[in-house]
Amino acid sequence: MEYVDYSVSNRLAYITLNRPEKRNALNDKLVKELTQAFKFAEKDENAKVIVLNALGDSFCAGADLAYLKSLQSFTFEENLADSRNLKDLFHLIYNLKKVVIAQVEGHAIAGGAGLATVCDIVFSVPEAKFGFTEVKIGFVPAIVSIFAIRKFRESWTKRLLLTGDIINSSEAKECGIVNFIKDKDAIKSEVKAFAENLINNTSSNSLKLTKKLIAEIQQKDLNSSLEYASELNATARKSDDCKKGINSFLNKEKINW
Repeated sequence: MEYVDYSVSNRLAYITLNRPEKRNALNDKLVKELTQAFKFAEKDENAKVIVLNALGDSFCAGADLAYLKSLQSFTFEENLADSRNLKDLFHLIYNLKKVVIAQVEGHAIAGGAGLATVCDIVFSVPEAKFGFTEVKIGFVPAIVSIFAIRKFRESWTKRLLLTGDIINSSEAKECGIVNFIKDKDAIKSEVKAFAENLINNTSSNSLKLTKKLIAEIQQKDLNSSLEYASELNATARKSDDCKKGINSFLNKEKINW
């Protein structure tokens, strides 16, 4: 791939944006390569947890404006197909069967903030800025709004998406984009330690089912959510991981996940 690097070591996979000269701005090819990388990582038996990071000073500057300009000559059908490519990428990351951690060491703007939003856990350096600036160029933060409302609730979503304000990492943590703020010289090791804790101390099947549970119950009413949770409980109890975990706990043996 031209714009995305992929590596894996000790069950930790790294998907790295590699278009630093354009501040890792999204174009058609980068979106497709990210989609390809995440699909590969989901099936990669050597990878249990995934980190999304970037080369250069920016995490992701959003859509490549030169690419956006070229889309103005597209038909509605062509623009719809292009929009669906980004929709498919965000949906893929959000629903991936493995935990995805964003390691944000530079500004995440517009589509870049969208990438962070759809990840499960977000680490940021203090200097990083976040913002959904689409309204400032006559565009609409349409696809990310679906995930933003889930993550930030309506109040923060309206403030951020309607104003296009750029916020710092502390505000991003307050609203829910960011989970942890770590200094530049520590973020890599902190992300690695967090990922290794998941790798060594949690069940892959449990992580997958828990992510699915969180995604699904937000679409259901209370009774339907409880019934779905009950069914998932029953499913989990029959899994090999649950049997292994309970037996190891009762026998006071270390669980090798």
